Amino acid sequence: MQSGSFNRALHLDKLGVYMDPAANRIREAMQSVSLLRQSRMANPTLHTACLEIKRFQAQRFKATYADLLASRRYQGAAHFFLNELYGDKDYAQRDQQFARIANTIARLFPAAVVETAAALAEVHALTEQLDDRMAQQWQLTSASSMAARYIQCWRAVGDMPARSRQLQVVLHLGQELDHLTRMLGLRSLLRMMRAPAAAAGLSALQNFLESGFDAFADMKGANEFLTLVENRESAWMASLFDDDAVACETRLHQLLAGTQPH
Repeated sequence: MQSGSFNRALHLDKLGVYMDPAANRIREAMQSVSLLRQSRMANPTLHTACLEIKRFQAQRFKATYADLLASRRYQGAAHFFLNELYGDKDYAQRDQQFARIANTIARLFPAAVVETAAALAEVHALTEQLDDRMAQQWQLTSASSMAARYIQCWRAVGDMPARSRQLQVVLHLGQELDHLTRMLGLRSLLRMMRAPAAAAGLSALQNFLESGFDAFADMKGANEFLTLVENRESAWMASLFDDDAVACETRLHQLLAGTQPH
């Protein structure tokens, strides 16, 4: 199998050891997530607030993409995004594996696969950072409803550039997964990698890659799906930042009740 680091520039670290740039991105992102997780675990109130925010965001995603989650063509990709990016499940095991074997990823997998893993790590870190900031505001905010509280926290955190970056990295991850589906023989290669990946402690990455590959391959082209995600997320970001707070809250309530267009 061709080395994952082939055709990628490697850099020397302070000890003179060659380090893969994508592996560094993965490691740095996972270190950031680990520190945030440790901080939250030491503060039960903050931890609970973060879980509440994640649950609300997962509900908002399900409502926003109810049509795609029910679509024969797009349901696989929509469920993949929900489960791997926008969900409220515990990613600690996956994160620990990613952090521990960042360099192994670069040695075992092709460059395109490593870039996909790096994009996942980056969007995960961005999401955790923003959720942590939201959770800190959540503890200070009281409102008549979850939607109103969420809007207040969103606006208190602000930081449109970070929100925009988060969306762009999500779209980049989708584009990388779509690119993988066009690589001849990669599906067979992923199957062949199951045993070596498990032996190297890469089972979480392996499962992510296989489920992502299958979800995006089933669509036979991700452009329309990613355009829908970009348009809908951009519209919600604009509303959460700029719309009248009461109007935004009403729209959120209607969406979650299934009476508001996506």
